[in-house]
Amino acid sequence: MSPEVRKQQPWWHKPIVALRRWFDTSTGETEGPLSDEVDWLRVIPFVAMHLACLAVFWVGVSWIAVAVAAALYALRMFAITGFYHRYFSHKAFKTSRVMQGLFAVIGATSVQRGPLWWASHHRNHHRHSDSEADFHSPVTRSMLWSHMGWFLTPRGFATDHSVIRDLARFPELRWIDRFDTLIPIALAAGLFGLGSWLGSAYPQLGTSGPQMLVWGFFVSTVALFHATVTINSLAHRFGSRRFETRDNSRNNLWLALLTFGEGWHNNHHHFPGSARQGFRWWEVDLTYYGLRLMSLVGLVWDLKPVPAQLKRRGQG
Repeated sequence: MSPEVRKQQPWWHKPIVALRRWFDTSTGETEGPLSDEVDWLRVIPFVAMHLACLAVFWVGVSWIAVAVAAALYALRMFAITGFYHRYFSHKAFKTSRVMQGLFAVIGATSVQRGPLWWASHHRNHHRHSDSEADFHSPVTRSMLWSHMGWFLTPRGFATDHSVIRDLARFPELRWIDRFDTLIPIALAAGLFGLGSWLGSAYPQLGTSGPQMLVWGFFVSTVALFHATVTINSLAHRFGSRRFETRDNSRNNLWLALLTFGEGWHNNHHHFPGSARQGFRWWEVDLTYYGLRLMSLVGLVWDLKPVPAQLKRRGQG
């Protein structure tokens, strides 16, 4: 859209577009420059999701609500690390179209956008890691920006379709990417219904619809989000470097435990195509263990290993 046309838009046009984008990310895709300024209208749901966690003081806590929150953290972390990252972004293994779609849906419940958006930004991260062209590098930008500022901007919201043509040929993935908020909304509604049913059928559990919604969705999702993005911010600042990569990626045990193996980030930048990021036996990589189990029953296959000569280049 040209600057002349944008000037003719009424004052309410921008808020309406922002509201529609909450549900349909294709709305106004070509409108305006891709600036690096935070789009506050568009990120209201993101802010609200964090504020909703404070409701734990009103809804209380029960073991069943915390257990559901922990289970959803684990399941969705595996979907993000195993499929959004290692499968969609790096093609580290193969799977069926059904499994691809299933884990795209599970990953979308994490409120980390759709698989096409996620893969496009991550592929560009590897192309330009820790250079000026890397949009979320903590080396060239601030830690806060790399952790959560970058994707709150028009440039961060955009998807670089030129690097995901292999994924964009699947209409179901394009649909998930376009309507990426509908799936987490469905999860939130399901959790509210589950908590309401449990509160009525099994009152001894001490849970309710609001409690299950707050713990199972808001607390679990916010924890999952911040754990995931530590790899952008902290794993490029803190830890050890086994391999002399052209970026500042680091291996960090604590982040690896938190993110099911993603904390072996220097390993990953040394050879991104591997399904395994913990190169040594003692480098815990829960996502890889999960993928191995899935391969044993034929749900995934052709897990790419780390070439032996690449492993030998590292020290320790």
